[in-house]
Amino acid sequence: MNYLTPASFAEAAACARDASGVTRFLAGGTDVLVQMRADIVTPDTLIDIKHIDGARDITRAADGSWIIGVAAPGAEMKEHPELSKDWPGLVEGMDLIGSTQVQGRATLVGNLCNASPAADSVPAMVAAGVEVSVTGPDGTRREKAENIPTAPGRTSLAAGELISAVHVPARGENGGDAYLRFIPRTEMDIAVVGCGVNLRLDGDVITEARVSLGAVAPTVLLVQDCADAIIGTTLDDAALEKLAAAASAACNPITDKRGTVKFRTHVAGVLAQRTAKIAYGRAKGASK
Repeated sequence: MNYLTPASFAEAAACARDASGVTRFLAGGTDVLVQMRADIVTPDTLIDIKHIDGARDITRAADGSWIIGVAAPGAEMKEHPELSKDWPGLVEGMDLIGSTQVQGRATLVGNLCNASPAADSVPAMVAAGVEVSVTGPDGTRREKAENIPTAPGRTSLAAGELISAVHVPARGENGGDAYLRFIPRTEMDIAVVGCGVNLRLDGDVITEARVSLGAVAPTVLLVQDCADAIIGTTLDDAALEKLAAAASAACNPITDKRGTVKFRTHVAGVLAQRTAKIAYGRAKGASK
């Protein structure tokens, strides 16, 4: 195995372009190292990007937006008081991944690029409107987080491309987000359904909303019908009923040992209601 430690993301992309065989990037390592140990994958080239300048940083830009480094672990996101205040739902989604030990290494980018339909941080990222920088042999471009996973275990990244930064929008006023999941056990399990909600208020009325669902389709879903169901409302009972119906209608899940199609479809509606209530309450708090 070739183990490479590039000094920049451009160099990392060049290394990936020139590599032959199976190539993997190493940031936190909580996916790729487990896969290696289980003989799921044996890379011919392992490109370690966590030592690149800025890869572990969490910074706030002048406009209030955030840049999260590709190797910034979930534990540091949780301990960052300003990020946790601005985007509690995003931090919640990341905080649900694995054990305390895993939290010290696991990253948003790794969770996104692993492309599991049941990933916890990805619905939260999609609801938040997160974008990522994608660096490749031809330069760097911006891409919406929801456009990265294309199927279970597959992404839209071309050969030689890697994510080089995570961009979280400015929170702004009167906004709130939340993430919830349903699991069979109380911790350290894979989501049967996950839901992220991000919204903004004018007084008591919802003026903007993004609703995402995980583990109910081959990729995480951004459901416009769910957003439409609650925009222009005060999240009253009628709006919540429309939200649940839209969430259930968007589902295209599978039946496995953790849940049936019918169960997942029902839970998606219930979870969307609960998550929206939390996000709404946070937005009300932010507006005071």
